[in-house]
Amino acid sequence: MDSLPAFWVVIPAAGIGSRMRADRPKQYLQVAGRTILEHSLSGFLDHPHLRGLVLALAADDPWWPTLSCAADARIQRVRGGAERADSVLAGLDYLAGIGVPDEGWVLVHDAARPNLARSDLDKLLHSLADDPVGGLLAVPARDTLKRAGADGRVCATVDRSVIWQAYTPQMFRLGALRKALAEALAAGVAITDEASAMEWAGQAPRLIEGRADNLKVTRPEDLEWLRQRWALRDA
Repeated sequence: MDSLPAFWVVIPAAGIGSRMRADRPKQYLQVAGRTILEHSLSGFLDHPHLRGLVLALAADDPWWPTLSCAADARIQRVRGGAERADSVLAGLDYLAGIGVPDEGWVLVHDAARPNLARSDLDKLLHSLADDPVGGLLAVPARDTLKRAGADGRVCATVDRSVIWQAYTPQMFRLGALRKALAEALAAGVAITDEASAMEWAGQAPRLIEGRADNLKVTRPEDLEWLRQRWALRDA
């Protein structure tokens, strides 16, 4: 454990999660007695190498102040942006503003990815501790992949052996990621995750194989899957 590096966390949580068809953003839906966001935070707050956590929230978010962890001094709130990349950059700007050095490690994690295993987090930290670029948790594609044409028919079968699903956390140096995100946004580049910003900047993030059950809750069936899995785990 002592060989693991200290780290900061940024969690973009300003989205509304419309595909959940719920009365609130998906990160505030309940599962196993707590909100999804509380579960997502807990894996970091319980880690001895955490230096602090920045949560990017919508300016008018009424749910966050109702959570007990909102009073945790290790969590700082910043105003999120219209897109994920804007929210992440706001969090990185905050860290730079309080004096976190450019070489400091920052992990970016999805607010609605509540099933991160400690073993995966430690594997990521250990594997990338001395990496010159950084990287991300990911899972090799399992199913046969098809490329669709404009008519909705298969036009090719993709070689799945070179395809990975990108998960989070994604781990990069503060200075490098902040610069990559800011420049990509200024150039109008579509940034879907932090690794894509680093790729645009000419870097090659390292893929660290993680568990496939590090699920991002996107649809109602994802939440039901979690409820059933955790019920079995706690039985």
